[in-house]
Amino acid sequence: MLTVDKLIPQGRGLAPVLVKRAASLALNWETRQKARFDAEDSQGRQLAVLLPRGSVVRGGDVLVAEDGSLLQVQAAPQPLMVVRPCAEHGQPADLLRAALHLGRRQVPVELHPDSLHFEPDHELAKLLGGMDLTVTEEQAGFEPEGADPQADGCGHEHEHPHPHAQAQAPAPAHGKPNRHCRGGGPRATRARSGLRARPWPSRPLKAAAPRRLPGAHGP
Repeated sequence: MLTVDKLIPQGRGLAPVLVKRAASLALNWETRQKARFDAEDSQGRQLAVLLPRGSVVRGGDVLVAEDGSLLQVQAAPQPLMVVRPCAEHGQPADLLRAALHLGRRQVPVELHPDSLHFEPDHELAKLLGGMDLTVTEEQAGFEPEGADPQADGCGHEHEHPHPHAQAQAPAPAHGKPNRHCRGGGPRATRARSGLRARPWPSRPLKAAAPRRLPGAHGP
């Protein structure tokens, strides 16, 4: 049995001719969510896939075996529920409502401009059928959204920076120095330099002399 222990997402960095010559490996979604599983490639080789814990394999990814050979992963066709707007009474916005209901139930969904795909659930199919939507069962590869732990917060992988990743912390309000900065006034400066603040000298208060009013006679 051949051990496979390396995953190259979408075959990035590999020459297209190498990927084209690689053996194929068709896997359904349930298997592609596992980090360890046994499989058989298009050349009939028995494989023991041992990937890092938490790995998710997508269609188009490339696996590398211990002998250096490449395996191109394909999303194997499987039964799916396909949701589309009703041709007579539906509207494209009905798909948004359907996606909202599925999202509330945390159902893995594959998004398309004119349809939604999810794994068979006849209760959900009945619910969506009453919302001016048509639900059919079809065979297709399944690639749900937001199921890849390597993807970023936008749900896809890329290398360009995000504006929200470059946002800077707001400046502190006037009169309230930031606790992370090195400011803080003369007292903080003396504390950093090792000098101790000297207390103000206490002086006894002198009683004020009584004032004499004009024309007043003394005792």
